[in-house]
Amino acid sequence: MPYQPGLHILAEFSATDTILFSASAPCKLFFDRLIAEHSLEKVGEVYHDFNGAGFTAVLCLTESHLSIHTWPEFNLATFDIFLSNYQKDNSEKVRAIYSEVLAFFNAQEIKKTEVVR
Repeated sequence: MPYQPGLHILAEFSATDTILFSASAPCKLFFDRLIAEHSLEKVGEVYHDFNGAGFTAVLCLTESHLSIHTWPEFNLATFDIFLSNYQKDNSEKVRAIYSEVLAFFNAQEIKKTEVVR
């Protein structure tokens, strides 16, 4: 069987309370905890808060990456995560992390695409 690099989830969601879409600090704490709980290794990160409200974040992992971009004024966030299957199948871990992100933001999924690479 040929090597399958991994699962990539790309999603858009909204939330009933957009306060967590406004600034990156709570998300940074959450992402740090999520990475530790799932035994991932962060090798770089960039968080940027926009004037007014909203933020973007990209985290580089040895396993690949995750990113988020928020627009609280439109009650919208985009998120993506890809984890490599280099040493083991991480598909269920990708789905679990996505589920935990939705729960953290108390979000409702608008659109989700799963790309099996």
